[in-house]
Amino acid sequence: MGSARHHMPGRAGVLLVNLGCYRSPFPPLQPGLRILPRSPVMLLLPLLLEATLLRLASSSHHPFYNGFYYNHIMNDKDKGQEKVVYFNGAKLVVETSKDPIYSSNGANVTLPCRYYYEPDMEAKRKIRIKWSKLRDDYTKEQDVLVAIGKTYVAFGDFRGRAHLHQTGRREASLVVSDVRLKDDGKYRCEVIDGLEDESDVVDLRLQGIVFPYQPPHGQYRLNFHEAERVCQEQGAILATFNQLFQAWSEGLDWCNAGWLADGTVQYPIHLPRKPCGGLHLAPGIRSYGPRHRHLHRFDAFCFSSALKGEVFYLDHPAGMTLEEAKQSCQDAGAEIARVGQLYSAWKFLGLDRCDAGWLADGSVRYPIAKPRANCGPTEPGVRSFGFPSKGRFGVFCYKER
Repeated sequence: MGSARHHMPGRAGVLLVNLGCYRSPFPPLQPGLRILPRSPVMLLLPLLLEATLLRLASSSHHPFYNGFYYNHIMNDKDKGQEKVVYFNGAKLVVETSKDPIYSSNGANVTLPCRYYYEPDMEAKRKIRIKWSKLRDDYTKEQDVLVAIGKTYVAFGDFRGRAHLHQTGRREASLVVSDVRLKDDGKYRCEVIDGLEDESDVVDLRLQGIVFPYQPPHGQYRLNFHEAERVCQEQGAILATFNQLFQAWSEGLDWCNAGWLADGTVQYPIHLPRKPCGGLHLAPGIRSYGPRHRHLHRFDAFCFSSALKGEVFYLDHPAGMTLEEAKQSCQDAGAEIARVGQLYSAWKFLGLDRCDAGWLADGSVRYPIAKPRANCGPTEPGVRSFGFPSKGRFGVFCYKER
């Protein structure tokens, strides 16, 4: 095989293929060197690559959704307008509740979803239904359930708690039993009929309470992962921004910044003041934005919901140490209450006690639903004596029903 030098302005280094001959833009080889024959596949690789890139570039106008091309097809003969073509001959419509669905910890909840066709038609194949839990930015957090006909599979911690409610025609509602704190959020109901794929989103909101939390060793001592842990230890989880905003709208005012579930650090202010962002700022949620989850340290905002049991108070004429308080709860067939349980009992059960009592974290607190003299400030709330190293108090216990 011979070689030749072929110059093309502006195309240096380009391989040219001409009737199976390889023409190189580089100088001829030195005498005594040979060029080994190249296979036709190797010769065609540059052209195949170029053709592939051109095809990808020319097809960029195609709509793309969930990994499939479908529904909207450009009709160049219709004055540049998009002509919608439905492969089933009808439009698939999916609808969920436009209003949030409210529930509470330990309850059962149904997230409504139904689908239909315009114009009406019967499905020609088995419909696939998929439920997913979403983050606040609508990206998928986790799969919940997938179903085809009467067969379904639930995933993760929804296994054994989630199933479809299909009593009505074209119903695709999701039933979640024993609702947990972290179930709060957005859910997408997706219906797939062949190439048709439509979805809608519904909000599940847990009725609950947000409370600020500092550990025994003081203010601003928690990184993000430690904040997650201490909230869980108190029968709660890190609050979301929406939960903190709801608490602020109900009157929460707290001048210490705390972690939220998305890794941001924020705090709610109703009465602007100099140490809390300044007097010139309007009431609202102050934000430090995302912080380093390992290095930066703040307090935590925890979220707790309704209880499956009750919180009650035990006392002793001489008071009790923390260890004696724990034993007293055990003797009563209960356990010493956690901070989140006390807040929930105050919020949802109207617990009102003007006597301070031990809690599981070593703090001493008491709940006031009806403010009165000698019981703290004039607003309802949970009062705190901090984490006393000494002293004798009553105790708040928790017992499941």
